[in-house]
Amino acid sequence: MNAGAMQDAAAPPYHLPVLLGETIRLLEPARGGLFFDGTVGGGGHAEAVLEAGGEGIELIGCDLDSFALAAASERLRGFGPRTRFIRGNFADFLAGHPGGLSGILLDLGFSNRQISDPARGFSFQKSGPLDMRFDPEGRCTAADLVNRLSRDDLSSLIHRFGEEHFHMRIASAIVRERAKKPLKETRELADIVVKAVPRRHGRIHPATRTFQALRIAVNRELENLEIALCGMRGALAPGGRAAVISFHSLEDRLVKQSFRRGAAEGVYRLLTRKPARPGEDEKRTNPAARSAKLRAVERL
Repeated sequence: MNAGAMQDAAAPPYHLPVLLGETIRLLEPARGGLFFDGTVGGGGHAEAVLEAGGEGIELIGCDLDSFALAAASERLRGFGPRTRFIRGNFADFLAGHPGGLSGILLDLGFSNRQISDPARGFSFQKSGPLDMRFDPEGRCTAADLVNRLSRDDLSSLIHRFGEEHFHMRIASAIVRERAKKPLKETRELADIVVKAVPRRHGRIHPATRTFQALRIAVNRELENLEIALCGMRGALAPGGRAAVISFHSLEDRLVKQSFRRGAAEGVYRLLTRKPARPGEDEKRTNPAARSAKLRAVERL
């Protein structure tokens, strides 16, 4: 998720805005109008959009995470009434918007602040509760899924959302261990996954795909993205532009298909035939950017 550098002694910064230059180039904030940042995070992309647009632009920042909204509000305070904030789901906003937006930005995924906070439960590298909710007040947690779903449903979830080859072995191991006691902590689940799969010689931790699958399911990420992509058509004004930054193939596939379908139907003009990717300098400076893909369209 896009996030600006909000630094203090007690917590790490939100991660640097990914593909910032390309995002501004494609959205063209200098055109003016009303822009919507559906994943405002710490406000990094939003700040750049407002600066590039000057006095002729207003921006709505949206996020499920109340802590992120507080950070963005503080960062963007200097822009005064040209900014306003909504706590909620970008899918709901776009699905119900009557139209007229000049720009839409969705920077999907999660921020460094979220993953580095053990209490949020996103990371298997730190011990914390199996939570993974973007909205801290959301109903479903990762613990609910791993302790309540059947083996087959767990296997299907890990396969579908994590694209994990060893999904059945992992699901079976989870069911065996939870029969002894409910699973509550991230490290506990990660250890189960590590023991369930063959030793790998790759760059990613064996639990990466399982944790991704649970996070996507907890937050209904793909379902919300599909709703948002559909809502964009009505929310954008003619000539308005939308840019989406994704971080894994499931997201990128949905974005690519929606944008190409819209182009074929005469709704959009594709601004990116192939996704924009971070350069080597950005990947060195910001390793979190290495898997990012940016696609953009213009409303006809």
